[in-house]
Amino acid sequence: MAFRKLTNMTILVLILILILVITASSSKPVDTLPGFPGKLPFNLQTGYVGVGDMESVQLFYWFVESERNPEEDPLLLWLTGGPGCSGFSGLVFEVGPLMFDYAKSRGSGTLPTLKLNPFSWTKVASMIFIDAPVGTGFSYATNPESYGVTDTLAAAHNYQFLRKWLLSNPKFQKNPLYIAGDSYSGIILPILVKTISDGNEIEGGGKRMNLKGYILGNPVTDLSVDKNWRIPFYHKLALISDQFYQATKTNCKGQYINVDSSNAACFQNLQLVSECVRNIFTAQILEPNCFDAATKEAKAFGWDPSNLTHHNQLNLLLPNAFHHTPTWCRSYNYVFSYIWANDGEVQTALHVRKGIKMEWNRCNRSLSYTYDVTSTVPYHKYLINKDYKVLIYSGDHDAVIPYLGTMTWIKSLNLSLKRDWLPWYVGGQVGGEGDTPHLSTGLKKVLL
Repeated sequence: MAFRKLTNMTILVLILILILVITASSSKPVDTLPGFPGKLPFNLQTGYVGVGDMESVQLFYWFVESERNPEEDPLLLWLTGGPGCSGFSGLVFEVGPLMFDYAKSRGSGTLPTLKLNPFSWTKVASMIFIDAPVGTGFSYATNPESYGVTDTLAAAHNYQFLRKWLLSNPKFQKNPLYIAGDSYSGIILPILVKTISDGNEIEGGGKRMNLKGYILGNPVTDLSVDKNWRIPFYHKLALISDQFYQATKTNCKGQYINVDSSNAACFQNLQLVSECVRNIFTAQILEPNCFDAATKEAKAFGWDPSNLTHHNQLNLLLPNAFHHTPTWCRSYNYVFSYIWANDGEVQTALHVRKGIKMEWNRCNRSLSYTYDVTSTVPYHKYLINKDYKVLIYSGDHDAVIPYLGTMTWIKSLNLSLKRDWLPWYVGGQVGGEGDTPHLSTGLKKVLL
């Protein structure tokens, strides 16, 4: 009887282990994609990893092997901002191996065409693009309660994801590991990096992640700092006059958020500032703002834009878009991702589980999300004492997270400079300006 009980218990344990391995290993290769001519010239896998209680959260991901030397090249986990923006957005609009061929993506009822991105980071690194937090992209929960997420819980889910993914892909455990992302990942990413770092100090050698550093672009870091520097940024880029800026600075005493309601002069100045910049595309002030554009051309394409505006309030489309240069409007270009990712053949090719999502959204603005971290500066202060390489980069025409705010919190780390403010070059041309702090941890800041 005792032997039978032991045997039954052993079988149960083996079944549980098998379930864990299967869940953690639910990746499948993708050789071809609708809209891309021929076979993909790189190795792509997609799949799900279960995290949270009873693995009730199923996080979808895209994995692209390095096109150079996957055995030795770095492994990057890419976190798209939002919160709630899909990893596919980072893959196809930012640093991944594919991009939409807008010139060939015209015509009623046709699927957008894909082409290769010659500047993909996968030329030199293997990359995981994750749909996180839960409710993002193709990720989902098996019960309603698990859709509730916070900053700290999102970071914990990402940590569980990465541990399980490496368990399922042991050949990448020794590759240099970097965590990268932009925008709102500036909140999630430092928490995740600290969790990995702390875990490495506890775990044995076989379970440690080979963490080497992290990369952040235009990161949300401390909203009180980030937002407060918007008005000085507007002035610096001549969006408001010297006289107007000085009056606002004086009346608001340099504090432009959480203003005292009794300060009528400050409120009046801030209203005028808002009027000056309200029609500017704040993510890149030199690009056209077409958020309020018409939608009839999208309907001619065979896509009902009401599906977008109802759920996401996008209003992205450009009037007469097909009669202008296809890349004239970045916001309009996002529409191609909705058309492509919501196609049934595309989802079949990506091995998306059937019946778990009503509609794919590039950025899900209806997450059940609680913002419980207001600043990640303390995390950076902790991490600079570790032996990590860090790159912080900013676009100098981004008014959402102005580079002035990023420079301010970096200066608060009290790092001495190894190399002062100097240009850096691409192909013999100035690509931007940056400086390098002088410390063994290798923290670097580059402003693009």
